[in-house]
Amino acid sequence: MTKHIFVTGGVVSSLGKGLTSAAIGLLLEKRGLRVRMQKLDPYINVDPGTMSPYQHGEVYVLDDGAETDLDLGHYERFTNSLLNRDSNFTTGRIYQTVISKERRGEYLGNTVQVVPHITNEIKACIRKLDAPDVDVAITELGGTVGDIEGLPFLEAIRQIPLDIGRQNCLFVHLTLIPFLKAAGEAKTKPTQHSVGQLRQIGIQPDVLIVRTERELGRENAEKIALFCNVEKNAVIEEPDKEFSIYEVPLGLVENGLDQLIVDKLGLTSAKAIDMSEWQQLLHKVRNPDHEVTIAVVGKYIQHKDAYKSIYEALDHAGISHSTRVIVKRVESEELERQGPESVLSGVDGVLVPGGFGMRGIEGKIDAVRFARESGLPFFGICLGMQCAVIEFARNVLNLKNANSTEFAAETDHPVICLLQDQRTVTDKGATMRLGKHDCLLEPGTRVAEAYDAERIGERHRHRYEFNPEYRDQFNHGGMRLSGLSPDGRLVEIVELTEHPWFVAVQFHPEFKSKPNRAHPLFSGFIEAALNHHQERLQLSL
Repeated sequence: MTKHIFVTGGVVSSLGKGLTSAAIGLLLEKRGLRVRMQKLDPYINVDPGTMSPYQHGEVYVLDDGAETDLDLGHYERFTNSLLNRDSNFTTGRIYQTVISKERRGEYLGNTVQVVPHITNEIKACIRKLDAPDVDVAITELGGTVGDIEGLPFLEAIRQIPLDIGRQNCLFVHLTLIPFLKAAGEAKTKPTQHSVGQLRQIGIQPDVLIVRTERELGRENAEKIALFCNVEKNAVIEEPDKEFSIYEVPLGLVENGLDQLIVDKLGLTSAKAIDMSEWQQLLHKVRNPDHEVTIAVVGKYIQHKDAYKSIYEALDHAGISHSTRVIVKRVESEELERQGPESVLSGVDGVLVPGGFGMRGIEGKIDAVRFARESGLPFFGICLGMQCAVIEFARNVLNLKNANSTEFAAETDHPVICLLQDQRTVTDKGATMRLGKHDCLLEPGTRVAEAYDAERIGERHRHRYEFNPEYRDQFNHGGMRLSGLSPDGRLVEIVELTEHPWFVAVQFHPEFKSKPNRAHPLFSGFIEAALNHHQERLQLSL
């Protein structure tokens, strides 16, 4: 039988439940267990696809096209868990399913209620992870205990042990122990209240993971155990990490969390844990040989999580080259006001990520121009590729006022446009080109060399495409269309051969990068940035 771990949070949001859940998944995999992971989000949106990055952070896209919560990025970066649309459910999606069943008459005339119909649907979604090849399913519940919208989910996970046996379930609760400087001591009361709310619902946590700024101390740990009805060894301290989020798993191992889970769930097939690969990775993080600065020019820079996977993929590439990557976050509107020459001076590479809408576009285009003209390594992703195409059309091909029809519907030169199958779409949610699509690489190109392959599969999330009517002009003008869809209709990658490193892609390679397996394009970009940095140092001598 598949065992289930439920991860909840209390006191405040943003404690790192997703990161902790992913770390637990990693530890169990390192013990030879097979893991599946899932996130339950209490908001009413059907998926995060239509939500603002300022509110929700990035939308993480899976191979099957599911638009999901950014925590699923942590799951994929830390574990080998198979993720698909059954790995992320929202209140909106749950209610949508229940209402559809009611309209079809599947409830035989019963009054449809939160309990049992909504909670039964939630349980069914959780149990979708059950399979003969899954030893442990880890389900993270978004939000904090006490949120009204989270109550049906808490009630559902309370009922799961009644269905499959309490010995097959483990409840992990993540809380905060604040340190009051005025009093000079840590306070356990918020954690006691949070656990008290869970117990009123009927859930007794088996493990408490407490986030702290300072060392908790034995006295506080014993106090928490006593008042929260948890074994002393099940109070796990998780202090803030100085260097990297990738320190989290090792901290949990030091506190014996993996063995605690194995014992409580009776996972007799678990092997001894081997974290040597992870320790080597962290050694590289803590002891880099080199350093580069990368400017990320975007419109959502104020919200750090809006480009979460971008920043992580840059770090992964840095790890692979023993290089510390310093990210300079640049608001594209600020670049419009000050100019790229002043804002981007001193950086070793420019990355323009995805996004939607007109705001800040001219700043991104200016950043592309500066990188192209100065020989600065450039990497464009999704909208970043479209900006690269627009800039090249205007300033190299002399197509006056070339633009995307997303920003200028009546432009004389729509080098980026909606293709025919998108022109009749009216709904915004889940109607873009989504998920994994194959791409054929032209031999001898920079990207073919980076991937060392002729055919690749990458994840997409966009509506607008390179206009095929302009292909010949770009090819003859010096921009190589180095990656096409298998049917030849869509341009997926462009690059400049007469430039140290200028690559732009329509897809999102950041979603397939891992700390121990950097994405080849990010790795190539950082290598080029490192070369640029070293050349700059030599010129200054």
